[in-house]
Amino acid sequence: MLAAVAVACAAVGTAVGGGAASATSSAAAEPYEWKNVRIDGGGFVPGIVFNQTEKNLIYARTDIGGAYRWEQASRSWTPLLDWVGWDKWGYNGVVSLATDPVETSRVYVAAGMYTNDWDPNNGAILRSADKGRTWQAAALPFKLGGNMPGRGMGERLAVDPNDNAVVYLGAPDGNGLWRSTDKGVTWAKVASFPNPGNYAQDPSDPSGYLSHRPGVVWVTFDPSSATAGRRTQRIYVGVADKENTVYSSADAGVTWTRVAGQPTGHIAHKGVLDHVGHALYIATSDTGGPYDGGKGDVWKLDTVTGAWTRISPIPSSSADDYFGYSGLTIDRRAPGTLMVATQVSWWPDVIFFRSTDAGATWTRIWDWASYPDRTFRYKMDVSSSPWLTFGANPQPPETTPKLGWMTESLEIDPFDSNRMMYGTGATLYGTEDLLKWDTGGQFTIKPMVKGLEETAVLDLISPPSGAPLVSGLGDIGGFRHTDLAAVPPMMFTSPGFTSTTSLDYAETRPAVMVRAGSFTDADRPSDSHVAFSTDGGANWFQGAEPGGIDEGGTVAAAADGSRFVWAPKGVAVHHSTGFGTSWTASTGIPTGAVVESDRVNPARFYGFGAGRFYTSTDGGASFAATAATGLPATGNVKFKAVPGREGDIWLAGGDTAAGGTSGIWHSTDGGVSFTRLSGVTSAVNIGFGKAAPGRAYQALYAVATVGGVNGVFRSDDTGASWVRINDDQHRYGNMGEAVTGDPRVYGRVYLGTNGRGILYADNGGTVPPDDTTPPSRPGTPAASAITSSGATLTWTASTDDTAVTGYDVYREAGATDVKAGSSSSASFALTGLAADTSHTYYVIARDGAGNSSTASGPVTFRTAAGPVGGGCAAAYKVTNSWPGGFQGEVTVKNTGTSAISAWTVTWSFPNGQTITQLWSGVHTQTGADVTVRNASWNGGLGGGASTAFGFGGSWTGANGVPATVTCTAG
Repeated sequence: MLAAVAVACAAVGTAVGGGAASATSSAAAEPYEWKNVRIDGGGFVPGIVFNQTEKNLIYARTDIGGAYRWEQASRSWTPLLDWVGWDKWGYNGVVSLATDPVETSRVYVAAGMYTNDWDPNNGAILRSADKGRTWQAAALPFKLGGNMPGRGMGERLAVDPNDNAVVYLGAPDGNGLWRSTDKGVTWAKVASFPNPGNYAQDPSDPSGYLSHRPGVVWVTFDPSSATAGRRTQRIYVGVADKENTVYSSADAGVTWTRVAGQPTGHIAHKGVLDHVGHALYIATSDTGGPYDGGKGDVWKLDTVTGAWTRISPIPSSSADDYFGYSGLTIDRRAPGTLMVATQVSWWPDVIFFRSTDAGATWTRIWDWASYPDRTFRYKMDVSSSPWLTFGANPQPPETTPKLGWMTESLEIDPFDSNRMMYGTGATLYGTEDLLKWDTGGQFTIKPMVKGLEETAVLDLISPPSGAPLVSGLGDIGGFRHTDLAAVPPMMFTSPGFTSTTSLDYAETRPAVMVRAGSFTDADRPSDSHVAFSTDGGANWFQGAEPGGIDEGGTVAAAADGSRFVWAPKGVAVHHSTGFGTSWTASTGIPTGAVVESDRVNPARFYGFGAGRFYTSTDGGASFAATAATGLPATGNVKFKAVPGREGDIWLAGGDTAAGGTSGIWHSTDGGVSFTRLSGVTSAVNIGFGKAAPGRAYQALYAVATVGGVNGVFRSDDTGASWVRINDDQHRYGNMGEAVTGDPRVYGRVYLGTNGRGILYADNGGTVPPDDTTPPSRPGTPAASAITSSGATLTWTASTDDTAVTGYDVYREAGATDVKAGSSSSASFALTGLAADTSHTYYVIARDGAGNSSTASGPVTFRTAAGPVGGGCAAAYKVTNSWPGGFQGEVTVKNTGTSAISAWTVTWSFPNGQTITQLWSGVHTQTGADVTVRNASWNGGLGGGASTAFGFGGSWTGANGVPATVTCTAG
């Protein structure tokens, strides 16, 4: 159900029309090569379809990630629906697929993700005459549910094997049976079909999800009932109706009857016809699945005599039957051989059954030995996708990896009795020595999923050192990729989250990482929803957490890794010094806000919620809303701070529905004010990557609508101009929940999708033309708010042919002037000045290419005489301790009434402790003696103000507190 997050994208898009839309962008375009970051699988594969007349022509369908075609030469899958854009994002939900047995280049897809209001569009039948390379669409007057209950039943699309102009579709929610007689171009309801299906998992569900009625769920032709060129006369149809689940026609669909004598009480998930042996087999369950099903049977209909025989491996009347059946298939080279799967058997594992005598007797893929031991007819080799063990260490009778779950699709290759494939909730497995089952040997099951990427991506980070990519994923947690072209060995564990909702790293200490996530609390009541790493995500440990948390929300790491701010979903924002040993509620910021950190100043954090921007300058302890206006009040909003530039923030998102707004906004003053970018009419997300050669400002990457075209864009000039870097064949309709550039590779972008995994793309080294034009000269600064230790400078902003990215403020100091600091806006606050003294300053502007303007005119002013009484005090405390190690914090406070510009703290350890790392200060240690001086940003303290620094240390024997801690003001 993770595809529901894609609804946020639906408001921004252009019509697909009948296939891959063409669009002309006013923004420039640049060729990019798009590839998947390999994970292999990661989601539910409800359908696998073999063409019955062309060898090795195989398709797979997914519930939120589109459709795929098998490539025998590379033994991999090719995605077929990447051309689908935001406007038709629901087409990535494929509820059925049919491959034409006559003209084998033809393939059909029944597309549409939700039948409730989550998907704003109706469904469509997509048709291709070249095996999915290009497509046309026929819109339907109703919705289809590729990610709705019952999606594993089928196939509800079927091509007449004798007259391939005829194609049938079983429709949901009372829409009955539909038919095309012109190869899918036009469709009409089969008015004579009597039963649209009445089953719903929960008819009273107000969301419309569980009240969905799967309807008509499969269509099966008897090819022996006609000759080539003439419509097949005998057709069987399955319906989600426990009392009337199988219908047939003997006159090519003119009239229909309920098949006499059929079983009742269950739903036929599958209907497979052996036209050689004149038998229709059905696999039934008491629910529509795919997550549940507690009872079911397998039945055989003699299509000549009309006699039904229950051939269940374990009948529903048995206490040993705790599952329904699905995944039904027959061996077309030996039609008396058939297999069926338990549709859901969570414990100890799914069971496959095999019969070589048309269901008279069965063998199991595993059997019970002396409990809890089992014997196995198979062995598993997941070396190509080792994460499929899920890092588990189960006790017998369970094993890892499991055979699978939600096994609705199980197919024997019609050309090779040794090859079988089946879909699970996490991957697609297969074997190429299946016949060993019948001869007493062990056949081997392996992932057959290369190229099929189905993860839902919730967050991505690309740190400046270490592994190039770390991901937060739905359902399988996330990965650390050291090689984008290789499947990682394991997902995140210790702790493992079902879904990782947020990731961050410390910008100046990128080995320090934090992640937040969600899992079923009842299963793991002692685990936390937040975890930390000090080695770039290779290993993790969990922190403590505030009460009441069951979903991860967003989390942010200070620039130096000294502290963290966490906004769990539904719980107040909290902050922690160190690695989450304790959390304190933050003030001034609402529950539900999104939080991020400044990438330079470790004391600065930011938040956004309901149209208001919030900032903290005390490490997340308190926030205050800024005066910024015009930001989006509704919709999904993302924002990020630029590495290396304090207070430089980009915000993207929003919703244009009901008078709302969407776009991209930029702030250079820590969120005090934002400027909206012209030409960007709507946006989903924004990220940063390495600056172009000759440019000083990081490249921007946005999922947005620029010049009327929606896509993925890059800007090398601070958003002044954009270039489109995807094309009409790579529109990725569910993209944008996560996007980031690579800080080490110019032009590389990582793009998260909701069902098509992680994409990355490179531009082949193309660089923009050099910018050699400097900004104009800034106006002469004016000094205001002058005190004994500070003043505020303001000046008229510079202009530039691309964009001004910042200003450097200098103090005149004789032969060599001193840089006082930098600002991203046309103002700068001076602190730590000497009282009753004359000061002279000027300003130089910079642009994204590193060009500098001529200096502004100078301003001279005199500070006020300072009051007496400046001084400082320091308080030492141990915040966490463990054998051999501890974490401490020292609070520094100005005890006087006048400002101080610097401080120094000293103490002597009583037990020979050693500081191993320190943040928010600069330290030296000689023996037991420690000296800590302020960092560049926290030395200036007004009267009564305070700051803090933290450190990690080691100890042996004892860990006593220093007797005296001295603070000296500078």
